[in-house]
Amino acid sequence: MSSVLIKSATIVNENNLSVADILVKDGFIDRIDKQIDVKADLELNAEGLFLFPGCIDDQVHFREPGLTHKANIYTESRAAVAGGITSFMEMPNTVPNTLTQTLLADKYQIAAQSALANYSFFMGASNDNIDEVLQTDIRNVCGIKVFMGSSTGNMLVDNPKTLENIFAQSPMLVATHCEDEATIQSNLAHFKQLLGENIPVRLHPKIRSEEACYLSSSMAVALAKKHNTRLHILHISTEKETHLFDNTIPLKEKRITAEACIHHLWFSDGDYETKGNLIKWNPAVKTANDRAGIMKAVLDGRIDVIATDHAPHTIEEKALPYLQAPSGGPLVQHALPAMLELYHQGKISLEQIAEKMAHNVADCFQIEKRGYIREGYWADLVLVDLNSPWTVNKDNILYKCKWSPFDGTTFQSKIITTIVSGNVVWDKGELQERGAGKRLSFER
Repeated sequence: MSSVLIKSATIVNENNLSVADILVKDGFIDRIDKQIDVKADLELNAEGLFLFPGCIDDQVHFREPGLTHKANIYTESRAAVAGGITSFMEMPNTVPNTLTQTLLADKYQIAAQSALANYSFFMGASNDNIDEVLQTDIRNVCGIKVFMGSSTGNMLVDNPKTLENIFAQSPMLVATHCEDEATIQSNLAHFKQLLGENIPVRLHPKIRSEEACYLSSSMAVALAKKHNTRLHILHISTEKETHLFDNTIPLKEKRITAEACIHHLWFSDGDYETKGNLIKWNPAVKTANDRAGIMKAVLDGRIDVIATDHAPHTIEEKALPYLQAPSGGPLVQHALPAMLELYHQGKISLEQIAEKMAHNVADCFQIEKRGYIREGYWADLVLVDLNSPWTVNKDNILYKCKWSPFDGTTFQSKIITTIVSGNVVWDKGELQERGAGKRLSFER
C-alpha cells in the first residue's frame, strides 16, 4: 500500500472540528498533527475541505448472488465509495437466501474479489435454521438478520417458538425488520375490497401502517428484554416507535439500539404524488410528523445510527402497478450528500453526522479499529467540499439500475476523495479502483 499525506483538512471527529494534517501508511492512520512534513507517495491538499471518518452503512442489499440484473457487489460498492461510504453490511435475502454457513462463506468470497468498500454480511434466520445460526462466528460476521415482517424475498420468521429461540440463544447482535404481518395482510385485504387491484401507492403507509410497525417493534423489544438479547431494530419509520428506545445510557452499554434510514429522514407521504413507486419502501415512508419525530430521536440519542437500506430494483420493475412493484430503492451514493444537505438546512450538525454514520455504527457493532479518525485505526476517510453544488442525473448515477429517488435534486456538498483501508478509491469524480475493501472484524 502507498502512503498518503492529507494536508490542512478540517477534521470532523468525536464531536470536534479541528484543522490538521494526517499521514496514512500501510492502510492505517499513522499520525495526526498540526503540521506533518514528510514525503508521501501521494499528497492531497485539503485546505477548505472537511475530512469525515468513512461512513459505515449497516443495512444494504447488493443483490448478489441471484439478483444481479438489479445490482451486484462491485457496482453497488462502487456507488458507495463515490458517496463516502467506506464499509457496508449486506443483508441475507439474496438468491439463495443466506441461511447456511456455506452460503454465507460464498458471499464473502465474492466480496473479497470485487468489493471496493470494506464489507460484512449478515447471517439470515428462518423458521428452521437455528442450528446454522448458532454456528456464526461472532468475530467475523456483523450479526443475525431476522425478518419479523415479510419484505423482498421469502424470509419471514413468524413462528413464535422460533423467535423465542433466536432471541434466547443468539451468540451475537440480532438485527430485525419489524412489521406485523397479520396487520399488513388485514389492511391489504381491506383496501382490495374497496379498490380491487387498483390500489394507489399513496396508500402504502396505510397498508404497512404505524400499528404494524409498532406491534412488531414492541414485541422485539419485549423479547430482547426477556432474554437480554443484543437487539438492533432497523429502519424505524414512525414517531411512535422512537419511544421504545432509551437515551439515558451510553451506546456501548445499550442492549437495544435502533437505526433510522435516509428515506425516512428525507421523504414524507406527500411525496408519493410525484415520486410514486420510486419511494415505495418497507417499512413505508409515512407522515411529515413521523419524519420529524425520527429526526428528533436521532438528535437526542434514542436512535443511534443512520443507514440507507439500499435496495435497488430495475426501473421497469418500479414502473409496474403498485401491487406488483417491489419495495426498495438505491441510496448509497447519495446518503452522505443528503445528510449534508440537512446540515445546510440547519437540521443536524456535521459532528452529529459523523457520529450517527460512522462512530456509533462502529460502537454498535463493535467493529475493530474503524469508524473514527484515530492514530492506529484503519484509514477509512472522506474528503468533502461543503460548497460545491451538483445535481443528481442519469449521467452521474453509478448504481447498476441507473436511477435514484434523488434524480433532479441539487446537493450543496460534494464527495471529493474517498479512502478505503488506506487506498484512494474515488478522487474528483473518478473511480481509482486501487486496492480492494477488507473484511470487517469485530471486537467481541
